[in-house]
Amino acid sequence: MDALLSPFITSQWPYWTAFLAGLFGGVHCIGMCGGVVGALTFGLPSEVRAARWRLLPYLFAYNGGRILTYTGLGVLVGWFGGVGGDALSEYAGWVYLRLLAAGFMILLGLYIGGWWFGLLRVERLGGGLWTRVQPFAQKMLPIRTAQGAFLVGALWGFLPCGLIYSVLIWALAAGGWREGGLFMLSFGLGTLPTLLGAGLVSARFGRTLQTPRLRRVAGVLVVLFGVWTLIATLQYQPNVGLGCVPVTP
Repeated sequence: MDALLSPFITSQWPYWTAFLAGLFGGVHCIGMCGGVVGALTFGLPSEVRAARWRLLPYLFAYNGGRILTYTGLGVLVGWFGGVGGDALSEYAGWVYLRLLAAGFMILLGLYIGGWWFGLLRVERLGGGLWTRVQPFAQKMLPIRTAQGAFLVGALWGFLPCGLIYSVLIWALAAGGWREGGLFMLSFGLGTLPTLLGAGLVSARFGRTLQTPRLRRVAGVLVVLFGVWTLIATLQYQPNVGLGCVPVTP
């Protein structure tokens, strides 16, 4: 049992799981952000939209700003979780954070696999924040430069999204600000192929990633990692974050 579980409580697997969540959660990304990509792209000058090589810098700028925001949120949440976990370490604070993260991994895996969609309700939690951020983004439209696209993308990263909020729960249990930032960076990079496809490139690849069979496989993998995290946490009671290597007895 130890040999089976030990690879799944090292510092690498959580980041790969966050990447998979972003990669195969693309249907939700298209639903939430595909319209944003289309609107931003349509607002560009016609000469830019007419040539793919001119459009690419804008698309990468949008997504770079978005991923930077995700990473920054991960740093903030990871720091907060690290302070709380260390302060409550005497009371097994990290154990409870890991169990919370494991539960959300399982729920997110069920969502990715298409078996449960309760995470959509979580998006309401961020509605108030988005109403404050949205006016700033609207003032920057229409986009005329790649720098402007980057800034709009950074604000776009605050768009309410149950998928993002779920991975932020993992970041809370990551172990600290570095680990939290890496969690969200991994997730953001996973979303990149689908959202680039929504704007221009890899459209066929994006559609392939969203086939029901692949989504079910990815969902099972995320659920399994959540279950293994749950079992490992209950067995070892590791008083460290998910992104750290626990000292096992």
